Amino acid sequence: MKQTAQPCSAQPRLLLSAITVAVLTLANQAAAQQSGEAAITRVEVTGSSIKRLATEASLPVSTVKAEDFIKQGMTTLADVMMALPQSASLAPSNAGSGTNINLRGLGVNRTLVLLNGRRLANEAIADGYANLDVIPMSAIARVEILRDGASSIYGSDAIGGVVNFITKTSVEGLSLTGQAVQPERNGGGDEQRASITWGKGNLERDGWSFYGTIDAHQRTRLASSDRADLSSNELLTSIGRAPTLGTGGNATPANFTTASNKTAQNPYGTTGCLAPYSISGQKGTCILNANEYGTALYANQQVTFYARAAKKLSEDHVITVDYSRGEEFILGTKNPTNALAVNGVAATLPSTSKWYPGKAGGVPAVAGLNNAPLTVTWAVADLGLATTKDVQLNQRFAISDEGKLGAWDYKAGLVVGISNRDNYYYSGYVKGQGLLDGLKGGQLNPFGLQDADGKAYLESIKVDGQKNRTSKSTFTGIDLTASRTLMDLEGGAMALALGADLHRDTTEDTKLPLSGEVTYANSSPSHGEGQRNVAALFAELNMPLTKTLELNAAVRDDHFSDFGNTINPKISFRYEPSKQLMFRGSANTGFRAPTLFDRYGYRLPGATGLTAAKWDDPVLCPGGTPGVAGTGKALPGYVASTVCNTTLPKQTGSNSELVPEKSKGFTLGTVFEPTSSSSISLDYWNIKMTDMLANLPEQVYFLDPAKYASYFVRNADGTINYIKNTTMNLGGQKAAGIDVSAAYMFPKTSYGTFKVSLDGTYLTQFDNQLDKGSPYVSNIGQFGLASNGTTSSFPIITFRWKHTLKLNWAAGNWSSQLTQNYNSKYTDQNLVAQQYWRNINSYKVWNMTTTYNGFKNISVTAGITNLFNVNPPVTNSSLYSFGYLSSAASPIGRAYNVRATYSF
Repeated sequence: MKQTAQPCSAQPRLLLSAITVAVLTLANQAAAQQSGEAAITRVEVTGSSIKRLATEASLPVSTVKAEDFIKQGMTTLADVMMALPQSASLAPSNAGSGTNINLRGLGVNRTLVLLNGRRLANEAIADGYANLDVIPMSAIARVEILRDGASSIYGSDAIGGVVNFITKTSVEGLSLTGQAVQPERNGGGDEQRASITWGKGNLERDGWSFYGTIDAHQRTRLASSDRADLSSNELLTSIGRAPTLGTGGNATPANFTTASNKTAQNPYGTTGCLAPYSISGQKGTCILNANEYGTALYANQQVTFYARAAKKLSEDHVITVDYSRGEEFILGTKNPTNALAVNGVAATLPSTSKWYPGKAGGVPAVAGLNNAPLTVTWAVADLGLATTKDVQLNQRFAISDEGKLGAWDYKAGLVVGISNRDNYYYSGYVKGQGLLDGLKGGQLNPFGLQDADGKAYLESIKVDGQKNRTSKSTFTGIDLTASRTLMDLEGGAMALALGADLHRDTTEDTKLPLSGEVTYANSSPSHGEGQRNVAALFAELNMPLTKTLELNAAVRDDHFSDFGNTINPKISFRYEPSKQLMFRGSANTGFRAPTLFDRYGYRLPGATGLTAAKWDDPVLCPGGTPGVAGTGKALPGYVASTVCNTTLPKQTGSNSELVPEKSKGFTLGTVFEPTSSSSISLDYWNIKMTDMLANLPEQVYFLDPAKYASYFVRNADGTINYIKNTTMNLGGQKAAGIDVSAAYMFPKTSYGTFKVSLDGTYLTQFDNQLDKGSPYVSNIGQFGLASNGTTSSFPIITFRWKHTLKLNWAAGNWSSQLTQNYNSKYTDQNLVAQQYWRNINSYKVWNMTTTYNGFKNISVTAGITNLFNVNPPVTNSSLYSFGYLSSAASPIGRAYNVRATYSF
């Protein structure tokens, strides 16, 4: 379906307007070069096409420098994003898509990620956001975060803001860096990182420069059993989430039912289950021992490469070529493979099997069976964890040409990006039909570990190492920006910038036929592909009306090949009545088309997976507390473990009826510098969206099952075929808050120099509307209805207040930094607790590093992460299976960090 945002007849006039504004921007750049400030370097700040003094910015931009990575003991860009007060990103735990950033909590699809001001190819499956893990950390000079939408410059989809990773322009010499993180407690979660960088040439001195860098990082798996105290029965009971033993379900030894008796039984239910794989459940059954298989942090490896070459063809003409390559491996784990029904045929053990209770295999007899076939619910302990290997490879080639043509400065570029993602069955997966055949033929024992014949049979049906899914997305774009001065105003030269860009996005995602044979993968073969062309003209006009007042106007005209035209303006001002005081503000509109995956990805008629959390079927397991699994009771004739307190089939995928979402936003702020050594800034921001593209959060279906009854698609026997959970156009979103930044440099003393700084965000509004016309529900400081959907089933965590506090000291060759990352308290979900109410306490983690540069050519940094060994906050939300807020905090605890760099 095609939607036209603006009449086509208006396009030529609007495009001409856009061109006019862009020319003014570039003119300011030329004026700056001709002014008396020519000795002062002017830079292109994220959010504008006009080069200017960084202190002149009218838009709120935060900068994180590469040295800040070192001072805070960071090993990955995920660490950088989690520390940003403006970020509501998920902690990098078990996300198969890698690390992504979610500014303002508006969703990763609404945060635009750039590398040197230009886009990358997105993560290949969802094709809506960039995976930061593929960006080479050792090449980064700084990260600039534009905290308001920049739709007029970079694209109308930058609703939440822009994160621009800016690489070093040149390197001379060779440097080697090694870094290690060792948790204090036993188990996994340790990290190692190494990089090598070499460069030669200086653009100003030699007329050319070149450098390259290779960066490698790895983290080992942290099992939940390594941090068992974080989800102990005693702890969960103390917060109103007392664990209750289930009845039946998949386990070793398997539970079973018969055609005449739907109550689960187990041959070993009264004599003891098989440790450590299972524990005793209710009513004489066995249940899976979750502590044996849970994973707190996945194993992860990244290898990135970046190279950059620049050549000065003349004094005002430079050509630059760069290439980046990032590859990531993530090992994801699930509970052991289950024997599941195939084509409607259940996993059945016939009486002819020697493993039938009371037969030759030695399994204890069970009274009343009378050789009836057994339907078994079996988790194959012999196979261990079911592990997938997710491999992402992102490559990007860019060429840029900058120079002057007469009175015009220009910049032109070409970017080609390719993102591949392949998924493999790494270990522990077998063909589902093979399991059923092995049960029927008597080779497999569902009530214990396998004998030699059973092991050989499992080996014959394994699919270890085979690929099950392959995806690819591409980004190809060309852009041109030109600028010049137009005329002198009282405050300086009026400048105009004109720009155009044309890019093409493609996506292709294929679940291979093997995925349908491995029934435990809960996947079906599918294929989806899509492409989109976007042509844009933009313009920016900068007008320093007086010495104290500067206005900036910009407009962007985008034409989408599948959604037509959209015009998005942006205006901003900067008023500086004195050198100590400045006011600034901006307003913009945004337009985000559905991602190619959301609109054109795979579409299947049935279930494509399972719910992330366990739930009660509201029809077949009624009578419980809405949204609280395990409180209902199965109807007669249904197996409790299949309809109560269990994961349920759901349907995800694309939706061809999606329409674009739109937004309006504004900021208003002030910067105050009472002394030369202190500064304070306050910026209010406000964003409103309509037709929000998202998945309904899982809990919504079960909190009000009557309202969403049509989303439960059922089989003829009443069981759930699937819950419809595709991407939809929901209602609206309203978000607002105040960014606070303050810094003070103490007078220098004989003990060294001291500095304190604070960056924080205070939310004043974060309201979600699930359906058009329905009430808005606040999500601030509580489990509301906002979902991360695209990357996780976890809800967005919206803290009322979040800050980073830094205390710096430097003297001679020594320097040190103490950092506090703070999240305010949160109201717990409190659904699973009967007559129980609690708050999640504020979470504050202190990190400390010290650097010594007294050795020749060597710099050494050592530090402690989580200095006071603070545990992650516990929660009684059923969405968090391990009982702690894993999406917002790390389970590692105190860890020691050391880094050394040798340069020569």
